[in-house]
Amino acid sequence: MIRDRSTIRVKALLIAPNSERTAHAVTLNAATKENPDGYHRLIGGTVELGESHRDTIRREVAEELGATIDDLVFLTAVENIFTIDGELGHEIVFLYSGRLNPEPAAHDATLTESDGSRVPVVWRSFSGDSETVPLYPAPVEPWVQRLISHRR
Repeated sequence: MIRDRSTIRVKALLIAPNSERTAHAVTLNAATKENPDGYHRLIGGTVELGESHRDTIRREVAEELGATIDDLVFLTAVENIFTIDGELGHEIVFLYSGRLNPEPAAHDATLTESDGSRVPVVWRSFSGDSETVPLYPAPVEPWVQRLISHRR
């Protein structure tokens, strides 16, 4: 899927812990020049014209996973400036936490993108210690760590 990265995009993304609060759901994305083993990305998507970011995260989860979000909490907004396949990207991300209902399966779960493509959904450990690919957008990492510290 070719994306126009010439404008700043506005996104709503979700940190979605599992019921044990040991991991959170992310997509496993294909290799890029910068990440030859792929990368993890939070679930969510682009805010549409006239749509609030809260409505966006609910819509994206419903469309992509066929799920709803319980205990939805707005956390913060972060700016993400990045390079993907050598191309500059820029997005403003409204970050939420909440539980997916139903939760994706532990294995072989997928979500459906707007173009109909299927992307694997996996459970990433909150600590990230055993993960072999990075989590994007990178500025959300401190918020993931805050959630793990609040689960204890």
